[in-house]
Amino acid sequence: MGSAGETQRARLRLPHLRLDELLEEVQARLDAARGTRDRVHSLLEAVLSVGRELDLQQVLHSIVEAAALLVDAEYAALGVIGPDGKRLSAFHTVGVGREQIARIGNYPEGHGILGELIRHPEPLRLAKLSEHSASFGFPPQHPPMNSFLGVPIRVRDHVFGNLYLTEKRGGQQFDEDDESVLATLAVAAGVAIDNARLYEESRLRERWLQANAEITHSLMSGADQGAVLGLIAERAREITAAALSVVAVPVRGTDTLVAELAIGRAAEALRGLVLPVESSLVGQAFLQAAPVSTTDVSRDERISADPPRFDGLGPAVAVPIGSGGKQVRGVVLLVRERDGNEFTAKETGHLQVFAAQAAVAMELAEHREDAEQIALLEDRDRIARDLHDLAIQRLFATGMTLQSADRFIDHEGAAERVRRAVDDLDETIKIIRSTIFGLRSREDDTAGLRSRVVRAVGEVTPALGYAPSLRMEGLLDTHVSKETADHVMAVLSESLTNIARHARADRADVVLETDGRQVRLTVTDNGVGIPPEGRRSGLANMEERARQLGGAMELSSPRGGGTRLVWHAPVGETPQSP
Repeated sequence: MGSAGETQRARLRLPHLRLDELLEEVQARLDAARGTRDRVHSLLEAVLSVGRELDLQQVLHSIVEAAALLVDAEYAALGVIGPDGKRLSAFHTVGVGREQIARIGNYPEGHGILGELIRHPEPLRLAKLSEHSASFGFPPQHPPMNSFLGVPIRVRDHVFGNLYLTEKRGGQQFDEDDESVLATLAVAAGVAIDNARLYEESRLRERWLQANAEITHSLMSGADQGAVLGLIAERAREITAAALSVVAVPVRGTDTLVAELAIGRAAEALRGLVLPVESSLVGQAFLQAAPVSTTDVSRDERISADPPRFDGLGPAVAVPIGSGGKQVRGVVLLVRERDGNEFTAKETGHLQVFAAQAAVAMELAEHREDAEQIALLEDRDRIARDLHDLAIQRLFATGMTLQSADRFIDHEGAAERVRRAVDDLDETIKIIRSTIFGLRSREDDTAGLRSRVVRAVGEVTPALGYAPSLRMEGLLDTHVSKETADHVMAVLSESLTNIARHARADRADVVLETDGRQVRLTVTDNGVGIPPEGRRSGLANMEERARQLGGAMELSSPRGGGTRLVWHAPVGETPQSP
């Protein structure tokens, strides 16, 4: 009887147990459905959040944050693949603080597991990073990472970069659902990145157009070329986020370029520097009428290493001002920080268009100046012709009349006054003729001071055995009078000749500058210096030249030995050319 009762009770419990199991399974499915719903909802929110941004850097940061949230990862990163398609050019992270990043060191470039996704752009899921054949460990101070999930981000048909997720929270592993969610986010990220890049490109194009309009307006409103070159350098530096901008223009009558303007880092060391056309980076861009770039300007063999001028700087591009068969009017050099991105083909293309349009504006301004000059010369010719045909003839006729009347004057005092008046008329006629000659004269075609200095330095180079460094600043051809310029040339030639004969130096630096009031020549060498018993006749001559002009000369020995000569004088009254 007892056995029958237990059997009955067991039969009563069995449906109850099956009902519990069924309820638990239903609850599990409901939880899974709710989790799936929540995850889909989170994914949609992430897609919308990423798609709302238009700033590219903000878009990339939003993508990383959304990825970490969706798959519950402790660390997330987005690596942007560089132009060469082999390395990472930028790295955006979530989960690692700035201090920790500073302790770790430089961002990864795409080796190990990160490089595996670059070489094979397909989703990659690992339970333990260290077990993959491409893994070779982490740098010191790097947080430990085990589980890994990576997916590529494609923008149209191009792989833009990769999403890297590590350390799923709770010690769990990334699963197929995580991979699927991340792959979906990557598709949305590709669209958002494409939109942001198109927006950024349109904004960039707008900024270039505004810069061109500003330059054209400045030229057409009569601004001098120096101010316009400064505007070109400044706008190009701002738009390309360059650390340094240099505008070099040719020195008339020589095979050299002078850095007319330099703005930004290391500008002082470059401003006024004279560069050879044949062997320099900017010279190549000038000769080829095409952009020339380098990945590291501080180590490029086309840049003179001594003295160092580009420390801390890296990628650079030199773009000619004017192209397409037209005369190249100069070169703009843009240099970024050492850790900056290389100049892309698209950036260089924008720069070329900008520089070409700037050259057109400069040419139009020159044509306008030529037309104004022609009008001025024609007006001078008219005035000279009128003076000759009208004023001189009438004065000459008046003089002849007074001379003929002289013999009819009996009073000696009156006759003397008439004769003096006739002499005054002759002098007046001479003055007017001199004025006519001045009005009809044209600009002197002799070379300016810049060209003369470049040629003098080039001529002494074989005797020295090396090319001196040359830097020139200021409006030397405009402000310095011809008389003062002749003295400058004599002092420069004497100084360089003394270095070649006596100094036994392997380096010489020449700096010529003017502020519109004084002209200053500094010649420095690293030779043996001037012995106390040495001949001083040449130095005395140079000192006398300075005194004649109201200037002075100083001699000193720079740190490390050698000689420094500083010669300065007023620029003079008469400019070299109109």
